Amino acid sequence: MTDFKLISDTEWQKRLTPEEFHVLRRAGTEPPHVGEYTDTTTEGVYSCRACGAELFRSTEKFGSDCGWPSFFSPLAGDRIIERRDVSHGMVRIEVVCANCESHLGHVFEGEGYDTPTDLRYCINSLSLKLEPKEQ
Repeated sequence: MTDFKLISDTEWQKRLTPEEFHVLRRAGTEPPHVGEYTDTTTEGVYSCRACGAELFRSTEKFGSDCGWPSFFSPLAGDRIIERRDVSHGMVRIEVVCANCESHLGHVFEGEGYDTPTDLRYCINSLSLKLEPKEQ
C-alpha cells in the first residue's frame, strides 16, 4: 500500500499535470466557473485526483453559484482534514485529503444555504475525479 504522504514533490510533478500540482500540492485555486465539475449533476462518487481516496458523493453536491463545486458534507469525516488557513490576509478553513494531504479547497459555515448542514465545502474541480454511478 502506498504511503502518499511520503511521495516527494518531484514524484508528484510526474504524476500530476502542472495545473493539478499547483492546486493539489501548492494549495492553489483554479479560476471560478471553469472547472470540470462546477455545474455537473452526474450521480457518482468524487475521489481525490492525487490518490484516489473517495471523498464526496453527488447526493451531497449542491448549486451554490460560487464558481466551484460545492458539497454540504464529505463522504465521511475521516476522509478529510480541516485546518486553519491564514493565507491571503484572511482566516479560512482549508480542506485536505486525509490520505495524501493534498489541498482540496475550503469549507465555509453559516452562509444561509438551504442544506442540512449549513456548510459549503468549496472544492476545486482539479482536486477531484468523478466516478459516475453505474446505471
